[in-house]
Amino acid sequence: MTEDLGKMHFIQCKHIVEKKIIHCIENFGEKTKLRDACEYALTNGGKRFRPLIVLMVADALGNDLDVTEAALSVEFFHTASLIADDLPCMDNDDKRRDKPSLHKVYGETIALLASYTLITSAFEAIYKNSRLILNSRFAKKADQLCSLALESAARCSGILGATGGQFLDIYPPVLTLEVIKDVIYKKTVTLFEVSFVLGWLFGGGEIELLEKVKKTAYHLGMAFQIADDLGDIIQDEEKQKEISIVKKMGKEQAFSLFLEEMEAFEVNLKNLSLYTPSFKRLSDQLRLQAAQSMGYSVN
Repeated sequence: MTEDLGKMHFIQCKHIVEKKIIHCIENFGEKTKLRDACEYALTNGGKRFRPLIVLMVADALGNDLDVTEAALSVEFFHTASLIADDLPCMDNDDKRRDKPSLHKVYGETIALLASYTLITSAFEAIYKNSRLILNSRFAKKADQLCSLALESAARCSGILGATGGQFLDIYPPVLTLEVIKDVIYKKTVTLFEVSFVLGWLFGGGEIELLEKVKKTAYHLGMAFQIADDLGDIIQDEEKQKEISIVKKMGKEQAFSLFLEEMEAFEVNLKNLSLYTPSFKRLSDQLRLQAAQSMGYSVN
């Protein structure tokens, strides 16, 4: 029953996100090559984990607050980062989710402008969500919540977050385990952190618990990247990718670290009263993915 509830809520949340994305494209102004590029990037598939987390956190808090603009902002940040990562001057990837990367379809100039468009639109969506708070019992906190949300998004997407992480990925220093973890934090964890923070703030969570919310996001982000690296071992070898916990630690040790991070993630969820059927489903999916990558039989 719990699994069914989690699956149903997952599907419902994803439908909300997809609908919101289509609506936002209509608000991008008249049809142009740049607008078409944004639409291509936003509708090019994906599991939508990050915006789903925003909705799931708010739902677990039970304050019946609208966080769809915040969820949209997270998807904008994520999509913008993928566009930039794929560029020839970055990771030089021609494919994204089995389709041509944005710059292969629309050219590098349009791809760069599309990433700018989505980043600025992400900040706008955060502001919009803070105005929705004005219609709730949290109205007096609207400005404070907006400030905290914008600070989190700016830090996590800037030089101390995703931008700095991409720099380290391209120009890595000596690759100790701590350096690799730092790159993972900046490139991967930060977007999960924004997802949890926005869901918590705009969902009516206690501001005093924000650091614990970030810690929860950290454990999920680390586990997510380890699971991803376990599934990409062959691909990473072909690309001679050096920044990989699996390559640094070996499969067995990396998998053990994955299990530790997942355990810590679930403990933190429970401490924050966020361990809903939806989050259990997310955890189960991630554990299944990692186990299959290890070649372990799963009942």
